[in-house]
Amino acid sequence: MTGEATPNARAGITDLVGRKAELAALASLLGQSRLVTVTGPGGVGKTRVARAATAMAVGRYPDGAWLVELSGLRDPALLASTVASVLRLPDHDTRTPLDTLLDYLRDRRVLLVFDTCEHLVGACAELADEILRAAPGVTILATSRQPLDAPGEHVYAVPPLPVPHADETARAAGAAGEARSAGEVQAAGDGGAVELFALRAASVVPGFRITDANRADVTRLCRRLDGIPLAVELAAVRLRTMQLPDLVARLDKTFQILGREETAAPGRHETLRTAIEWSHRLCSPAERRLWARLSVFAGTFDVRAVEETCAETELERDDIMAALVGLIDKSVVLRDDGVDGRCRLLDTLREFGAGQLAAAGEVSACRDRHLARYLRMARHFGEHLTDDDQLPRYRELRREHADVRSALEHGLLPGNSPELPELRDPGRALDDLRARCGAELATSLYGYWQISGRLREGGYWLSRVLDRFPAPSPERAGALVNRGFLRSFRGQIPGALEDCHAGTEMALELGEPAITARGYLYLSFALLFQGLHEESAAAGAEARRRLTECGDRPGLHMFMAQLAQLQQLSGDLDGAIETCTRGLEMLGEASTERWVQSYLHSICGYVLFRQPGREEECEAVTVAAMAAKQELGDLIGTAYTLETLGCLAARTGSWERTAWLFGAADPLWERGGKRFSGTAIMEDLHQQAERAARGALGDRYAAIHAEGAGHARERIAAIAADGTLAIRVPGT
Repeated sequence: MTGEATPNARAGITDLVGRKAELAALASLLGQSRLVTVTGPGGVGKTRVARAATAMAVGRYPDGAWLVELSGLRDPALLASTVASVLRLPDHDTRTPLDTLLDYLRDRRVLLVFDTCEHLVGACAELADEILRAAPGVTILATSRQPLDAPGEHVYAVPPLPVPHADETARAAGAAGEARSAGEVQAAGDGGAVELFALRAASVVPGFRITDANRADVTRLCRRLDGIPLAVELAAVRLRTMQLPDLVARLDKTFQILGREETAAPGRHETLRTAIEWSHRLCSPAERRLWARLSVFAGTFDVRAVEETCAETELERDDIMAALVGLIDKSVVLRDDGVDGRCRLLDTLREFGAGQLAAAGEVSACRDRHLARYLRMARHFGEHLTDDDQLPRYRELRREHADVRSALEHGLLPGNSPELPELRDPGRALDDLRARCGAELATSLYGYWQISGRLREGGYWLSRVLDRFPAPSPERAGALVNRGFLRSFRGQIPGALEDCHAGTEMALELGEPAITARGYLYLSFALLFQGLHEESAAAGAEARRRLTECGDRPGLHMFMAQLAQLQQLSGDLDGAIETCTRGLEMLGEASTERWVQSYLHSICGYVLFRQPGREEECEAVTVAAMAAKQELGDLIGTAYTLETLGCLAARTGSWERTAWLFGAADPLWERGGKRFSGTAIMEDLHQQAERAARGALGDRYAAIHAEGAGHARERIAAIAADGTLAIRVPGT
């Protein structure tokens, strides 16, 4: 398979200032050690340096470099599955997340970047040790405020940027004789902190230059800030509202006042905190309040998220935009590169804001609004799963997954998270309300867990619902049937059947018709996976009746895909095609829904393949299925469609096409475990087609197969886009 560059690996490299020595040192360490931890205080630039080092080293790792952002993760139990998710390993098997991860990495040469480990040091150390022992080709680069203390770890402390001394400044002034840009400052040998200040100052005051007149002030300011990049950047942005001499004077005064009680233990941590407090004091009251409330976001956010989470009243929403713009202007809030309209807080500034929020006594209220926002999103997604807005809403949930997880923690793990002790609310009724909201959030995401391939994590949160609701209740019944649904797709059939039976019976006793209807539907899934076709048909018929009575439109659409699969596995090929056709008609000819349509097209394509003479129809519906799978990011679903097209090509004697398609499918299967999840009839078809293609192509088969595997992602996207396949055969 081809390697993949770390997401955002090149972000900030072009303006990475004064770090040549650090990058050279990390390059050397990565060549010598398999576990390198970049340490340093907050704001010193650990993440930026690590990402730049990764971008420089990625060519050494044929299987790619992958960034695992951990700042939004609080529960160490989800660490292995988080890494597996970054590597796009679907949850379609019964192994533990750790076993799946280790098996995938065992024979690969990969660079894993664990970014922001300090709050998960123990878990990161254990996982790193497991990976490095099992996978000799893997290297791990971590960033943390403290070492992991793992076996074989090499620690590299990122220092602050250098600041020239007074005599160096004088010599530079004498040598220059004229104003210089940031690039010219670098060429003249000024300190890295001075260069960074010049660069950031020029971004807020066009035309800013280092001159003989201002060089001493800039140097004094950078020295006062100990060369800490974040502190320097926060200071530079103040030039938008004040002159440089005033900036230096006010900063000196601020340090004298705010740092007075910390003189016994000065140091870079206190320097940065004082700089942040100074920036905080220069904010308006509305900006300070918003800064504190923004700290509840675990990931990036947009204006709507800010309004819904940070405004206590509708009237307050009118002030949000102005305050947000002010924080962006002050570089407290950063625009997220590559994502329109989204912003983020640096971890250090988020921590400061969280302290301010706690001091104001607003943590619980703000996190309650945060939970309510993601519950509204999940509820709409679950109730309208098969509507035309499915894809944009799914992508929104996926983009905001870190905050979905944070909302689940608030609802289902209050009092259990050392990060959030203030959630131990003495009011039992309020705590129970949060738990019910958390339970509804977890169950409403049934489609998201399945479409995104986060089956393990979905099961984890549903299990937490069961922990919070041990007695019969709608929450417990809903969690049971939904966990059974996810277990079916992971191949955990005995557990799936147990959950579906227990949840359905409980829902019947409680008089919960909607949960009962879904219980029968998911029971039908589990029975089909068990190979019990008659029992599956009976449960499906009961589900259909109850879903109709409840008006559960998404459930009825899911039922049609389930019925078509049952019919094709039972040998009723004509019935399966008819059901697929009716299912698509139910969605509507103009429907932009993708999930159910992709299953209906995929099933229909496989059935048409089994009916000689319908090859053109088979290819058309299978390519349509592939297009939908690609939009959803469904790797295993894409692999199924590639296999169908490969077998179809073999039937028509297109041997190069067969070899290429099977090659393109292989990297996807490697991520998802066993091909076809071990389904014998489909594996037999693959083996027959492969033997025929090998016989026809001889030694060329391996080369063409490798070509497919090496360029699968970009070429598959082209197939999905225009329905054609142009194969470049090596050597021709």
